[in-house]
Amino acid sequence: MDMLKHIINDTVEFYKWSLTIADKRVQKWPLMDSPLPTLAISSSYLLFLWLGPKYMQGREAFQLRKTLIIYNFSMVILNFFIFKELFLAARAANYSYICQPVDYSDDPNEVRVAAALWWYFISKGVEYLDTVFFILRKKFNQISFLHVYHHCTMFTLWWIGIKWVAGGQSFFGAHMNAAIHVLMYLYYGLAAFGPKIQKYLWWKKYLTIIQMIQFHVTIGHTALSLYSDCPFPKWMHWCLIGYALTFIILFGNFYYQTYRRQPRRETASKPGKALHNGASNGALTSSNGNAAKMDDKPAVAESGRRKRKGRAKRE
Repeated sequence: MDMLKHIINDTVEFYKWSLTIADKRVQKWPLMDSPLPTLAISSSYLLFLWLGPKYMQGREAFQLRKTLIIYNFSMVILNFFIFKELFLAARAANYSYICQPVDYSDDPNEVRVAAALWWYFISKGVEYLDTVFFILRKKFNQISFLHVYHHCTMFTLWWIGIKWVAGGQSFFGAHMNAAIHVLMYLYYGLAAFGPKIQKYLWWKKYLTIIQMIQFHVTIGHTALSLYSDCPFPKWMHWCLIGYALTFIILFGNFYYQTYRRQPRRETASKPGKALHNGASNGALTSSNGNAAKMDDKPAVAESGRRKRKGRAKRE
């Protein structure tokens, strides 16, 4: 017990010390004063992952077509805003794409970069809705480990990023990821319109490839920063490299399982059965959340059962 008390006390003391070097500019911003609200939201997300399927069991799936269209195109607008703000603010502040230390001053351009990164953090919390829509639509098979790991860790870990390094090198990954998410949610939004549009969405495979390229670029960019001894927190660099490696492994496995291991299944699927809105933010696997698989025969059978039982729930 004494050892446990020492560990807890040391952890508390370390956290108090870390607050002395935190970014004072973001301290009063929503969700940034304490990690507890962010942890509470993430815990609620995990709780819903457990209780949601139990609640929906025995109930008809919601269609949510209009909701998905509005949600996805709203995410397109939000991510484009983040991309635009980071690009313009970084350009105005003469940011270097090779090595950019954090400037904690109240310079308007630096504050603008920090604000854009804060919005990026918020967008990761909004993306929890991807999973909520999966569960309400009873797409339980789409809630993979990759999907949950990606969503939960991005929102939680980016709180740390905003709290201590809301600027400098942090802008690079968020800038790149926001641009990719514009394309991704555009894809999901178009797919939600149904088969008439889905048959033109042949490029889902390439979105996954772009996402994997992003992780390799992130590692390369971070390694170059370490090699050049860029005055950016080293702990952030090493954490970012380790985090990106986990995504390369998970996304690589997803790509292999989806496009390499079962090529016949993909080619046999009809173009009109393209995905119905969703993905794992990079790993295209279905409707708003994860897994870009086709809504093929099982979905047709399900719709047939719905016709016999009655209309499925709508919004």
